[in-house]
Amino acid sequence: MRIGLGLALIFAGVFWAAYFSPRPPLTTDPATLAGDGSTVDYCALPVLDGTGKTAADIPKGNTPGCSYSHFPLPVLAQCTEPLIAGADDIRGLWRGVEGRHTGHVERIEQCGSRTVVTTSGIIHDYGPNSTAGLNTNDTEGNVLFTLGTREYCPRTSASMIWEDGILNFYAFGWGPKAVRRYRDGADLIWEYVDGSTTRMTRLCTLPEDNKSPRPRGRRIALF
Repeated sequence: MRIGLGLALIFAGVFWAAYFSPRPPLTTDPATLAGDGSTVDYCALPVLDGTGKTAADIPKGNTPGCSYSHFPLPVLAQCTEPLIAGADDIRGLWRGVEGRHTGHVERIEQCGSRTVVTTSGIIHDYGPNSTAGLNTNDTEGNVLFTLGTREYCPRTSASMIWEDGILNFYAFGWGPKAVRRYRDGADLIWEYVDGSTTRMTRLCTLPEDNKSPRPRGRRIALF
């Protein structure tokens, strides 16, 4: 009974932290969120020649509420800091063409040691910035339930570390490795914690069906 009670308390604590703890402050530049990311040519990548802003000059990007309402502008559009040693250039817009997540579309931005992944209603931003810490600090983009008019979705945090040409995501920055991204020729490979592997190819423009987010998960209205 003691073990069962202890496990129940741990579960309750984790559930409270994920869904009821204070939401992270929204630090994304309002102009970035208001802009239309579907108008961008993602094959015309910024030149990282060090003539513009550094990663640390730009506010941290994170998810507004449980999801953005439309695909926003790039967070690092004005950053020209060269990539750190050991980082592969995987910038651009990618779509899954083979594997469990076929059809999945994501935008990857890089500048210095900073990486931003925007997809499915969420903005994951890791690295030096002008407003917050290094790790991503946002929500997961899937609403588990609603209470009245308020939506509840899980908090999420991770680091994105380049190791041997692979971009590894570590849960909370210190936890298990949850995601791996790496190049295979012209394609991008995405390995997820669920054991799936998805091959992605590059796109120049955002597909029409991805202009509005498609959050994962199910919405349950409690009242």
